[in-house]
Amino acid sequence: MKPSAELFQLIKSLSKSEKRYFKLSSSLQSGEKNYMKLFDAIECQKEYNETALKIKFKKETFINHLPSEKNHLYNLILKSLRGFYADKSAAAILQEQLRNIELLFDKALYKECSKIIRKAKKMAYDYEKYYFLLDLIDWEKILVEEEYLRGMFDKDLTKLVEEESECLEKLRNLAEYQMLYSKINFAFRTGGYARSDEEQLIVDEIANYHLIKGKNTALTTKAATACYYIKGLCATTKRNLDETYTNFMKVVTIMEDNPMIMKELPKRYVKALNNVMFAYMDFKDWDNCFLMIEKLKGLEKKRGFESTDVQLKIFTFPHNAELLVCINKGAFSKAIAKVIPEILKGIEQYDGKINNEEVMLFYYNISRAYFGGGDYKSALKYINLVLNDSESGLREDVYAFARLVNLIIHYELGNYDLLDYTVKSTKRFVTKSRKNYKFETIFLKDFKKLLKNKNSEAMQKHYVDFRNELKEVLKDPYEKAAYEYFDFIAWLDSKIEKTTFEKIVKSKIS
Repeated sequence: MKPSAELFQLIKSLSKSEKRYFKLSSSLQSGEKNYMKLFDAIECQKEYNETALKIKFKKETFINHLPSEKNHLYNLILKSLRGFYADKSAAAILQEQLRNIELLFDKALYKECSKIIRKAKKMAYDYEKYYFLLDLIDWEKILVEEEYLRGMFDKDLTKLVEEESECLEKLRNLAEYQMLYSKINFAFRTGGYARSDEEQLIVDEIANYHLIKGKNTALTTKAATACYYIKGLCATTKRNLDETYTNFMKVVTIMEDNPMIMKELPKRYVKALNNVMFAYMDFKDWDNCFLMIEKLKGLEKKRGFESTDVQLKIFTFPHNAELLVCINKGAFSKAIAKVIPEILKGIEQYDGKINNEEVMLFYYNISRAYFGGGDYKSALKYINLVLNDSESGLREDVYAFARLVNLIIHYELGNYDLLDYTVKSTKRFVTKSRKNYKFETIFLKDFKKLLKNKNSEAMQKHYVDFRNELKEVLKDPYEKAAYEYFDFIAWLDSKIEKTTFEKIVKSKIS
């Protein structure tokens, strides 16, 4: 069995400050600390190598029970992290306050208990931590009952029961929004934009749900951000640009007006900014798009956004957007010289932590940038990374269009012998998907004809026919989404006008 690398990954995830805190707190403990020897040895490794650890510590007794030592160190690091962040999150502070309340109650220090409960309840309300609030209300009820036993009847237990009911209602409301968010997120993450009546029906069911369609249905600020975020995603799948922008801007505004909620949901804030940024891109509002890119990058060192989970988004979102702006504007040289090296450096830095979808999108768009720059070999390299490492069910839309772009790249490279098989393979894939989109069907039909044409004059005529058929299909609102994945019309125009793809793209912008 392969040795577990969980401890190695945890140690490698620690920041300098977190490591310093762990080592400082460990130094305060007396006695021999074998776990620190293990910590230092693993910290020096670039890849986890348990055999090397056993050789290094072969004279040490603790190496004979390495699994238990690893588990002990793992738990000590987690304990240290809890201490390091004890006063840095509302949840951690409230958890500590609940422990304090219990300790004081056990010592019959009821007034002190009440004082901490009042402070903790204010924080729970400010940060909308209703699960903690339920525990605090429970303690209040216990204290009221204690006072009744002492003949003190000035507290109304009924009000606490009503407060508890309101709290539960808010939790149910928020849970329902979370369910809706999961549904629309799943629809978008698997298929992207709605491209059929069936896919549109899924989006419409969510968009017409009473909590989304109704007014004043969100009972808390967190629920309101969820509501507008869901509306924004529904609008995105339908390519309703104005509604997309309006709803995601509402999420951003609500969170900026409520810094405590932003602190609780930094990732939602970052994702909302990302969607606003893409709305500006769709509007071709490059100035505001770049302002949003810089705003996102500026969050890297801002307090409240330090977690690795959030830092990953602060890296992936603006860099992918920057790459797409270059692609849309035909600035392929800039993308290749400046943006792509930064992206590849980041992918290496965050190896294993960036989710598969974002890596897939990076490679797909890098391939598009190299294609636009005329470097078809590099374009093929990155499109193959998409095709060879596609996770089942993940962004099937991107994977499908990557197969079409792959055909065009091979065509530009002159790999005609390989193309005959690749076209058949792609057609099988499209048929197997059972989605029957018109665009893919027409593209494959005309592309196959293109391979049969040997006469240059006939080929030029076919380029025109090919373009006209695609343009006709793209009039369909569902099929129009194909524009988001690759400018197929610009490629055919470059063939018709016998010029570069880059010049055609730039001519559309100017």
